[in-house]
Amino acid sequence: MFGKIVIFLLLIDAIVLMAVILLQSGKGGGLAASFGGASAGDQLFGARQAGNLLTTVTWWGAGIFLGIAFIMQLTSSRASGPRSVLDQSFSAPPAPAAPAGGANAAAPPSPLQALPPAGEQGTTTKQP
Repeated sequence: MFGKIVIFLLLIDAIVLMAVILLQSGKGGGLAASFGGASAGDQLFGARQAGNLLTTVTWWGAGIFLGIAFIMQLTSSRASGPRSVLDQSFSAPPAPAAPAGGANAAAPPSPLQALPPAGEQGTTTKQP
């Protein structure tokens, strides 16, 4: 429950931070000035006051975002995460299971069994 609340707060802060950053006018008159964003006559609080307010909200929003992200990292559980392959212990593969028929069933040929001679390809021989 705590994790969902923290994620929700992080998302709200991110949305507020995006809106505040997009509301700021460009300082150098670059791309914002070419589209009319640098004119001070149509701003609600004036050029200097809006800049101070938006700058302050940006700094506070960025600090809150970093703080929440740091808290999320500290509270994350590392036990449920994927582990490195190098941390695993290597062991021999398990032995194959015995055939269902018991001792009377024919054992499957092992990969190291000798092949029958070339002339006896069609006949089946039973290996001891």
